[in-house]
Amino acid sequence: MIRRQRGGPRLDQPRLSRRTLVRPPYESDAFGRLAERVARFIGTARFLVVQSIVIVLWIIYNLVAPDAIRFDSFPFIFLTLALSLQAAYAAPLILLAQNRQDDRDRANLAQDREQTVRTREDTEYLAREVAAMRITIGELATRDFLRSELRGLLAELETPPSQRGDQTDRDRRERRRRRDGERSSRRDRDATGGPAR
Repeated sequence: MIRRQRGGPRLDQPRLSRRTLVRPPYESDAFGRLAERVARFIGTARFLVVQSIVIVLWIIYNLVAPDAIRFDSFPFIFLTLALSLQAAYAAPLILLAQNRQDDRDRANLAQDREQTVRTREDTEYLAREVAAMRITIGELATRDFLRSELRGLLAELETPPSQRGDQTDRDRRERRRRRDGERSSRRDRDATGGPAR
């Protein structure tokens, strides 16, 4: 039987690595978000106004204050050092924020490109479908053609049987000519892309 020591390491659980004990967990995106917030704040008019007011007050205080309480005399070396330090940190933060924005823009551009390709494919599919429907509609009889055929048949029925022989052949030839003419005009219209009736 295995005895467990009090306060000692347990054998049924793995030990934590020393690296995790020394180094806290780090989220790589957190610093990038902070850099973007700082860069956004530095690029505002509020920051420029506040910084200008601080610099003017700094200069006025160090010119007017007595020597005993003045902390930065005339060449304003400490002010120059503070502004240089601010610029040294601001420039890399702004560049980091721009790089993150470029990465986002690149991802958005790739997504837009994919959407454009899908839209183009859908448009080509719909164009093929419309062309197939036009061809199918071109083979159907139009309303005017059906009316003329029905009028011809009605006229044929209204004529007396003694006159039907000659007139029937004439009407058939006339209808055939109209039907052939109408089909050829429909084909021409479909070939040129004109509106189908």
